[in-house]
Amino acid sequence: MATNSAASNTFFPEPRILPGGEKEFMMDVATSDLEVSMGPQHPATHGVMKILLRADGEMVTAAQPHLGFLHRCAEKIGENVEWLQYLPYTDRYDYLAAMNNNLGYSMAVEEVLGVEIPKRAQLLRMICVELNRVASHLVAFGTYGLDLGAFTPFLYAFREREWLLMIFEKICGARLTYSYLRIGGVFNDAPPGWLQEVEHFCDVFEEKWKEYYNLLMVNKIFVGRTANVGVITPEQAKDFGLTGPMLRGSGVSFDLRREMPYMLYGQAFEDGAYEVPVGKGEMGQLGDCWDRIYVRVVEMMESIRLVRWCLGSIEEGPVIGDVGKTIKVPPGEAYVAIENPRGELGHYVLSDGGKGSSRCRVRGPSFCNLAILEDIMPGTLLADSVAIIGSTDVVIGETDR
Repeated sequence: MATNSAASNTFFPEPRILPGGEKEFMMDVATSDLEVSMGPQHPATHGVMKILLRADGEMVTAAQPHLGFLHRCAEKIGENVEWLQYLPYTDRYDYLAAMNNNLGYSMAVEEVLGVEIPKRAQLLRMICVELNRVASHLVAFGTYGLDLGAFTPFLYAFREREWLLMIFEKICGARLTYSYLRIGGVFNDAPPGWLQEVEHFCDVFEEKWKEYYNLLMVNKIFVGRTANVGVITPEQAKDFGLTGPMLRGSGVSFDLRREMPYMLYGQAFEDGAYEVPVGKGEMGQLGDCWDRIYVRVVEMMESIRLVRWCLGSIEEGPVIGDVGKTIKVPPGEAYVAIENPRGELGHYVLSDGGKGSSRCRVRGPSFCNLAILEDIMPGTLLADSVAIIGSTDVVIGETDR
């Protein structure tokens, strides 16, 4: 009984005496933070991911991503199938940028194989991955507006994305998971009229892009929801190993296509075919949510410039190198990183001379970029959680694999 009495006094102290002599009526109850589970089916998590939030009223005090709901053992599968058989599995990491995934894996195998890629194949690869970057950023742009209550930009973005998917379908027969870029080059040459349609798309897209910017990026409500929210300083971005728009949104100018050129990107950069956009803190503080979506929107136009450069440089020739029908990779290892729409996508492959990889590992940009949420979300409002999570542009198929 004595223990209960002591505990009772801890939570319900003696009321103090007011100046009038009466006792003050009060109830001082100890409270704790509330845990809020955002996911795994919450629409704002962009897939089956759970963010466990801890909140004190409307203020977030902690955040912890919980992954693994979409785990499919992709890397272990890569060690149990033949080299070319693994290619369709790469489509399913980041299913919004399957061309880029095909490229990263193929380049890693080619590094061990030591095969020379024909120029036409390299240019077709560059056209496809840059158009796929545009398609990916259109989804990021449209769904981010949707997260924050703007439905119209989503419809505008998917209008042009649908055209892109039809362009991809004409060259490889698929609309989402392509397996078009493969070890040694590409699966087949562009069909008649395809390059002309790509050029026409670039002409139309440059005009439509202005609508995107005016519709969302300078919208007063959108700016109010994203400016000065979820700020990532340049030092934080570097410390957490962020890459892609997450890093460039904090003002750090780093792009693998320029810093560690692969294919013909080095030549394109020397010719002034593209620039690396970075956040500037135009609407708020440098590294906020607005800056990150700004980088993605501007990158779409830079990709269009790159596609135009490729169209002007393309020439007739073979579209696949001398790899043979049965790919035989000599013993060796390689790690190759490329600039995926979400950052650095790296593939490590180890060959013992067998039919497939004896070791296959993937460095996924979404997975690495998520780590910073635990650092930037405490101290923000609960209502801003959707804006901060959406600004990371994660794809769960790639975080879980």
